[in-house]
Amino acid sequence: MDLIRKMVLAVEDAPTGYAPDDLNVEGYTDEQIAYHARLMVQAGLADGIDTRHLGSSSPSAQLTSLTWDGHEFAAATRDETTWKKAMSIMQAKGGALTLDVVKALLSHLAKAGLDLLV
Repeated sequence: MDLIRKMVLAVEDAPTGYAPDDLNVEGYTDEQIAYHARLMVQAGLADGIDTRHLGSSSPSAQLTSLTWDGHEFAAATRDETTWKKAMSIMQAKGGALTLDVVKALLSHLAKAGLDLLV
């Protein structure tokens, strides 16, 4: 989940709105990035191009841009303190780090921070 967060934020920070062709995230291999790009496309966070071929060792994609959901995920995860709090809660509860659960938790934390919970 940390890699997906970093990739979403990197694409959102791109000046043109398009994902950089050479999207690199420190500590991760090109193969890991390509695989997580494919997951981001499948999850609806980004648009991209399937780059698998017969010699591929794993599913892969090249990101082109974020979707509306991708921008919302970026907004929800941009604050490092909120992100760390959400990940800490998930670990403490032993819950699965599914995208839907993470988004729901981040939304709850944002609402709580703005006193919007009723």
